[in-house]
Amino acid sequence: MPPELTSPETATQRPTQSPLGLSTAANVQRSLRQCLSVAAELLYDHGHVLETITLPQRGLARRELLALSAAAPTWATCQQVMEASEAATLNEHGRFVLTRLGREMMFDMFGQGAADCA
Repeated sequence: MPPELTSPETATQRPTQSPLGLSTAANVQRSLRQCLSVAAELLYDHGHVLETITLPQRGLARRELLALSAAAPTWATCQQVMEASEAATLNEHGRFVLTRLGREMMFDMFGQGAADCA
C-alpha cells in the first residue's frame, strides 16, 4: 500500500477490515484506481486527452467539469473520490488536475505515455 494513503496516526493501527476481508485503505486504493480508469475513459469519450489532467499546468476548467458531470454522472462521483483521496486538486488557475499521487497511479496503470510527468 502506498504510504500516501496512510497518515502517521493510522500507520501503526491495524487496518479496518471490510466484510470481504480487504482493509479500508485497500478499498480506497481500489476505488481510486477504478475512478482513474473511468476518468481516462470519460475524458476520451468527451473529446479530451489524458494529458489534460496529468499535466499540472493544464487541467479541466469549471465549465468543462460541469459539462462532464452533466453528460456522465459517474464523473462527479469519481471526481469526489479523486479529490478526497488527494489524487486530484485544483491547480493555481482553478483547473482540475491530478496530484503527484494521481499521476503516479495513472502511470502505474496506463504506462509512461499516460502520465510521463509523474
